[in-house]
Amino acid sequence: MKKLTSILILCITIYSCSDYKQNEKVNNELNLLRTELDSLKKLNTVENQIATFLTFQKENAEQAMNFYVELFDNSKIINIKRWGKDGPGKEGTIMHATFNLNGKLFMCSDSPAIHDWDFTPAVSNYVECVSTKQLEHFFTKLSDNGKVMMPLGNYGFSQKFGFVVDQFGVSWQLNLQ
Repeated sequence: MKKLTSILILCITIYSCSDYKQNEKVNNELNLLRTELDSLKKLNTVENQIATFLTFQKENAEQAMNFYVELFDNSKIINIKRWGKDGPGKEGTIMHATFNLNGKLFMCSDSPAIHDWDFTPAVSNYVECVSTKQLEHFFTKLSDNGKVMMPLGNYGFSQKFGFVVDQFGVSWQLNLQ
């Protein structure tokens, strides 16, 4: 009986150890799902009830979104939903996408309809820069193939300020207090 009990304990231990590796895999998958769920829950907070939405009319929403996410630290694409072959938009273009730029929520789409309106400099993204180097980097990248509305300078309300419309038609005010 004692020998049978020892064999039974050994079998349970071996099974538990092999089961542990399976449980560890399941636990890792659950942790990844919890992380993803937590990030999606953040989209529904009061802070994120207002987001900048960019409507692109030249089928370049994805190009713009990737450019911005690469340019700004702590940025990422959250979700992309594409137009299918039966949709009103060109297949593969962005129906709706969400992304973060340094923690701020943005959305964009490739509009299948061409509107009488487009982006306007009267509504712009305002970026408070932490250094002259950062300000000049953003100004250079955002003004490349774009339009400088106000060159970098001291306009009396800050140390250095610049206003650009980027290659996608989106306006940016860049400031260094």
